[in-house]
Amino acid sequence: MRRRNGRPGLLGTMARTAVIAGTATSVSNSVNASANAKQQAAAQEAAQKQAQAAQLASMQDQLAALQQPPAVAPAPAAPAPVAAAAAGPGGDLMAQLQQLASMHQAGILSEAEFAAAKAKLLG
Repeated sequence: MRRRNGRPGLLGTMARTAVIAGTATSVSNSVNASANAKQQAAAQEAAQKQAQAAQLASMQDQLAALQQPPAVAPAPAAPAPVAAAAAGPGGDLMAQLQQLASMHQAGILSEAEFAAAKAKLLG
């Protein structure tokens, strides 16, 4: 078989096509990997900025809370007389104890005031 001068044969054409296809695949994979890396870096940067914004907002809230003047608690209500508590069948005493507990939890009564009022009620 005779080959023409200057033109590759079938095998040479196939080899050239394989080299071109392999090079194109390699370049495509490289471009895709680079794009993925850029997307991941952008996502990480966005997440970091969001976390910093949340932390800044939290710190601003804390600062605002510290700068507010302390709330003045109203004067504690005087507990009901012991005679009134003893007069009821026990339901009134429970209501008064619950009221004292809620006042203590709300910060209206200190620990000592709560203990003294409870002791008075229980007699």
